[in-house]
Amino acid sequence: MNVVAYNRAAWNQQSKAGICRWCQPVSTEEIMAARQGNWRVVLTPNKAVPESWWGNVAGKKVLCLASGGGQQAPILAAAGALVTSFDNSEEQLAKDQYVADRDGLTLTTVRGDMADLSVFADATFDLIFHPVSNVFAEHLAPVWQECFRVLKEGGRLFSGFFNPLFFMFDQEEAEQTGVLQVKHALPYSDLTSLPKEQRDKLTQEGMAFVFGHTLQQQMGGQLAAGFILTDLYEDDWDNKTTPLNRYTAVHLATLARKIRVE
Repeated sequence: MNVVAYNRAAWNQQSKAGICRWCQPVSTEEIMAARQGNWRVVLTPNKAVPESWWGNVAGKKVLCLASGGGQQAPILAAAGALVTSFDNSEEQLAKDQYVADRDGLTLTTVRGDMADLSVFADATFDLIFHPVSNVFAEHLAPVWQECFRVLKEGGRLFSGFFNPLFFMFDQEEAEQTGVLQVKHALPYSDLTSLPKEQRDKLTQEGMAFVFGHTLQQQMGGQLAAGFILTDLYEDDWDNKTTPLNRYTAVHLATLARKIRVE
């Protein structure tokens, strides 16, 4: 199966339906506030990215990687960044463009696979903003390698991702029963961890396939690509979505830098 093509169609369908939180464009009021310096964006469901991570974004070349939907990219453009939004879904990119056109913002949208940034030259961007989205990527090493390549020396990579513990449990069962029972080995894959009838159910419902990567693949993969990890934080979700939220943080976010080590 071509996972990239399948997930592209699934996200286009989800974005058209507009019921997902990540498919809701920000308001004109939020854009106006960002233009005045009052803004926040998230890599994970709840916590805003710390101010200490940003510096002055005005005039900085920012790649919003797999974060379409009319939210982070327009906010950062309103804050003065030179933003390129790169996403696998035309519908999600259209929402970034919709906000830009509605509120007079300048940003560039490019459709493609997060593991293939060949459309960009080496050392193009000052910052990459990559929220919880590599859950839809089957393999992470190419993602980190491409991020490292397209960042300038001294550039920063902000990344949000799932705590891999989330994928050890059958979340649908846990939501119904309130009981967390270990079901899956890590790393997790919808393609190999689920029985055929559950995979068929996902495809019939048009749901994107997800992959639960290990910390070695997430954080170790960034290090292997050449990054230096300089900060991280944890974030919760909500108890209704997963009972695991009562016991541990469900998401993490990391700050990595492309710094030459002598």
